[in-house]
Amino acid sequence: MNIEEFSNEFVKQAEKVDIKINENQIKKFYDYMNLLIEWNDKINLTAITEPKEVIVKHFIDSILAAKYIKDDSSIIDVGTGAGFPGIPLKIFNNNYKITLLDSLNKRTIFLQEVVNKLGLENVEIIHGRAEDYAQDKKYREMYDYAISRAVAPLNILLEYLVPYTKVDGCVIAMKGSNAEQELVEAKNAINKLGAEAREKDIIQLPEDSGERYILVFGKKEHTNKIYPRKAGTPKKSPL
Repeated sequence: MNIEEFSNEFVKQAEKVDIKINENQIKKFYDYMNLLIEWNDKINLTAITEPKEVIVKHFIDSILAAKYIKDDSSIIDVGTGAGFPGIPLKIFNNNYKITLLDSLNKRTIFLQEVVNKLGLENVEIIHGRAEDYAQDKKYREMYDYAISRAVAPLNILLEYLVPYTKVDGCVIAMKGSNAEQELVEAKNAINKLGAEAREKDIIQLPEDSGERYILVFGKKEHTNKIYPRKAGTPKKSPL
C-alpha cells in the first residue's frame, strides 16, 4: 500500500470514530506500519500485518484512549508489545510523555528503532517485568496514567498498573468482549489497590472489527507497598 492509499484509508476509518488526523501524523503512522511489517518477519510482533487491518485494529484502536487522557500527561504503557497503545498515542499527541515497558528485549530493540526512525521525543523504553519496575522509586506512583491493551485479565492487570499511577491519577484498561465479567472478578483487586471504577465505554471499531471496552479507574490513595507482589505471583494468584 502506497502512502496515498494509506492516507485515504486512515482518514476514512478515523472519521467513523470521530478522530481527526493530519498529514504529519499519517506519515509517521505509515513509517511505523512499514517497520512493523519488516521486523515482524524477524521477531513475530503481531499476527495483524494487512495494512487496512493495521490501521483499524492497531492504530485507530490505540488512539481511542486519547479521549480519556489530558494533554501534556505522563503515561506508562505496560506490556506494550509492538508499541500499542503507547506509540500511536504519542504520534497522535506529541505532548504526551510516554514510557514503554515490555518484558521481551527483542521487542524493546524494535521499539527503539521505531522511536529513532520516527523522531519521537520524550519516549522512554524499558525492558523488564511490570512487577519489578513498579517497586522502583523512579517509576512507582510517578505517572498520570498507566495504560495497557490485551495483556492480562483485569484482576491481574490492575496489580501491574495501579502502583505506577500517582494518587488522583488514572488507570486505563483496553479490553475485549469479556470486560463485564472481568470487572466483576476484579472488585477485590480494585479495593485492595486503592482504586475505584470511574468510566466504562464501549466503542464499535470500524469495518466490523469488534467492540473495544475502555475501562477507566481512578486512584484514590497510595497503593500498599506489598503490591505488586513478586514477579509471576499476580498471575499465579490473582487478587
